[in-house]
Amino acid sequence: MDQSIEYGQMNFNLPHDVVPLPSQGIFYKNKKKTIKVGYLTAQDENLLMSNNMETDNIINQLLRTKIFEPDLRIDDLLPGDVEAVLLFLRNTSFGTKYEVSTFDTQTGKRFETSIDLSELNIKKSVEEPNSEGHFVTKLPTSGDEVKLRLLTYGEDVIIEKELSSYPKGMIVPTVTRKLEAQIVAINGNTDKGNIVQYVSQMPISDSKFIRKYLKEVEPRLDLNRKVIAPSGEEVDVKINFGVEFFRPFFGL
Repeated sequence: MDQSIEYGQMNFNLPHDVVPLPSQGIFYKNKKKTIKVGYLTAQDENLLMSNNMETDNIINQLLRTKIFEPDLRIDDLLPGDVEAVLLFLRNTSFGTKYEVSTFDTQTGKRFETSIDLSELNIKKSVEEPNSEGHFVTKLPTSGDEVKLRLLTYGEDVIIEKELSSYPKGMIVPTVTRKLEAQIVAINGNTDKGNIVQYVSQMPISDSKFIRKYLKEVEPRLDLNRKVIAPSGEEVDVKINFGVEFFRPFFGL
């Protein structure tokens, strides 16, 4: 078997549905606005209930077996599109009611409430990328023009693993490592060494601007919801994806 072919790409005849992508496919070569995704099975329950694998590995394996597309690797998807796939898998298997536990900001006491996942909206990009899938903007402090790109799901995973491997006591380049990957060019200069050096000396105001800017242009699900606490106070909650997104149902 060709190692470049992912398991899910061989399962086109299995039951599946079509999932709309928050990105509308504009960042991919095939420009697909939707992808075929299989339903969770009893065999997938074995995977989700496994205590012998790390959460990231379980989710990655689940995604690789459920996306039925021959020309699209899970690592090449944007994080928002991956979230849409996970939401589909969860909703079609366990329903749209999502129980959350959070704190009443007025009383400090924990309370339980539920969210209807079918009401989640897609946060559309405030700006369209160029033909290369890049965004060009000017930094507020330095005045330099930067060309930026969105990181893929696979790139995010690699960088997070790299950052988590730093020994205790060392300064982890949490901010600069991502900026180095997100910046394509500075004033037209695409040299990677120049970008790395530039990032190390970038004013914090410009660094914050890039993070805010990319957050606004990245198409993904709006995972922030407001719920009413017992005191009547409005509380913000955020939906997190992971094994626990599916596991609460396994005791039933």
